[in-house]
Amino acid sequence: MRVISGTARGRKLKEPFGNKIRPTSDKVKESVFNIIQFDIEGRRVLDLFAGTGQYGIETLSRGARNAAFVDSSSESVKLIRENLKICGFSELSSVFARDVLRFLENEEKFDLIFIDPPYDSDIVDTALFKIVEFDKLNINGIIICESKADVTMPLLTLPYLMQRQYKYSGVMITKYTRLPQ
Repeated sequence: MRVISGTARGRKLKEPFGNKIRPTSDKVKESVFNIIQFDIEGRRVLDLFAGTGQYGIETLSRGARNAAFVDSSSESVKLIRENLKICGFSELSSVFARDVLRFLENEEKFDLIFIDPPYDSDIVDTALFKIVEFDKLNINGIIICESKADVTMPLLTLPYLMQRQYKYSGVMITKYTRLPQ
């Protein structure tokens, strides 16, 4: 697992032990960043179910203004902090050891949100609906969801809109956006 591009390009990130955390493959991560490459610089990023922090770290490496990382696992939070330190992004980051769904109830808004929950749960739908309910995304912001390829992702109510889905082997990436009202 490495940072693909930007100021921390090539830095090797610490990986989890065991199978409690499922890091995104470099191939899928590279595809995601090809999709959003022009929508990162200067943005406020939220990495939900952050695991190792690689999505948020990649955005910081590519010029995001700051990133918030949220995971309920103390092992993940420790790993995220170590990876931020390796890349020199600790000052640009906030790491929260909290339940993701409860975190979404705060007032903060973001420009880019990554949702990468455990594949064996149906929590991605709940997280998306919380984002809509609490209007967590700024206008023209983007949500990127990673899921199993055979999962049916929900359609959201306007001003939130599913833009496109991409399949890579057994993984599906779904891109949503928030339109102006």
